[in-house]
Amino acid sequence: MSARQKILAVQAAGLGWELLSRAGRAEIAGLRFQPAAAAFPALTCPAQAAFRCAASAPEHGMPANGFLDRRLRRVFFWEQSAALVNGPRFWERFRAAGGTVAMLFWQQSLGEAVDFVLSPRPIHRHGGGMIQDCYSRPQNLYAQLTRRIGRPFDLMRYWGPLAGRRSSEWIAAATIETMRAAAPDLLLTYLPHLDYDLQRFGPNGPEARRALDALAGWLERLRAAARDLKYELLVFGDYALAEVREGPVFPNRILREAGLLDVRQVRGRAYADLFGSAAFAVADHEWALVYARDDAAAARARSALSAAPGVAEIVEPERFAAAANPARAADFALLAAEGRWFAYPWWSAEAEAPDYASHVDIHNKPGYDPCELFFGWPPFRIGRDPARVRGTHGRVGPGREIAWACSANLAPESPDVIGIARALRHWLGAGIP
Repeated sequence: MSARQKILAVQAAGLGWELLSRAGRAEIAGLRFQPAAAAFPALTCPAQAAFRCAASAPEHGMPANGFLDRRLRRVFFWEQSAALVNGPRFWERFRAAGGTVAMLFWQQSLGEAVDFVLSPRPIHRHGGGMIQDCYSRPQNLYAQLTRRIGRPFDLMRYWGPLAGRRSSEWIAAATIETMRAAAPDLLLTYLPHLDYDLQRFGPNGPEARRALDALAGWLERLRAAARDLKYELLVFGDYALAEVREGPVFPNRILREAGLLDVRQVRGRAYADLFGSAAFAVADHEWALVYARDDAAAARARSALSAAPGVAEIVEPERFAAAANPARAADFALLAAEGRWFAYPWWSAEAEAPDYASHVDIHNKPGYDPCELFFGWPPFRIGRDPARVRGTHGRVGPGREIAWACSANLAPESPDVIGIARALRHWLGAGIP
């Protein structure tokens, strides 16, 4: 492939236009940023699926970061199979013509039809504990990057109370080494750290400025490497975070009080009984998917939840659900009011909290838990106070635009993330018969 066709696409978690504007950072790494509409709902997995397929949620089929499987009666969060994302990828014609593609640290990348993949994939020991590791294709890619960087990727810095800038530092270094050694024509990578402090401290304080400064430093380094290695550079956010002003809404408490959510009492702890419950809400930042057993239960859930303070809107499934995925299609969704977010707990008394509530456990919790970003007490426990969460996302519209910039001459027909992906598809296809 010719040098002009090589491009590095960096998704920076939480990179919103207002964040850059407040900081006076419209230009970073020689790139002039501009606003674009975020994909709806404005969450990691839907945003990445929208970009890779240049399509909306009803087409790509990722309604949130998690979903309830109606057949298994189980909530799945942060699943990694590429088969969860429906539809053609924007690079398919480019790759069929001989172009090579790499994905580093993108969600739903395992099994993707690309040439290089790198994603965290720890091994959980039967007796407790975890072996930190990353999945890679080719299988020796992670080992090679670890040798070149001088240390393995630290999963504790990727999520949990220790999550921070060292995660982006390692991924940026791995991105540069991948460009040098493998030289894929299209490289999709992800820098996560900005999002952590925006959730912990909100998007308006000094912590947000410092996290943005760190991001600017890594973008400067990536831009310099891209110039040396003859890559164009595209940078874009996935969503913009807003300040939490009034704290969380607890939709599952509301459903339990309405007699729609059942629990199993096990050694004094209350576990959600998803087989016996008539309705359950999969909470995900400002967004919650609501699943009901039948039409009557759905009507009762709508009535109970629509009247709850902090619920701004009932969203119908045609705006977010794919007809091709009926097993994980919700009956409706909730959108939180500005300054609010949805927390997953169905219990009020701390004695009822399931054992996983005080630990980082992203796959067993049937909802997203930003409290995992905070230390709690006793040691090795996470915080349990949702009032500590100061930033959230999921909504779109004025004030929630993402920021994007590109060194190549991309000209999106629509000012949104799907338009950017389509423009990149067109740019990659230039010259392909």
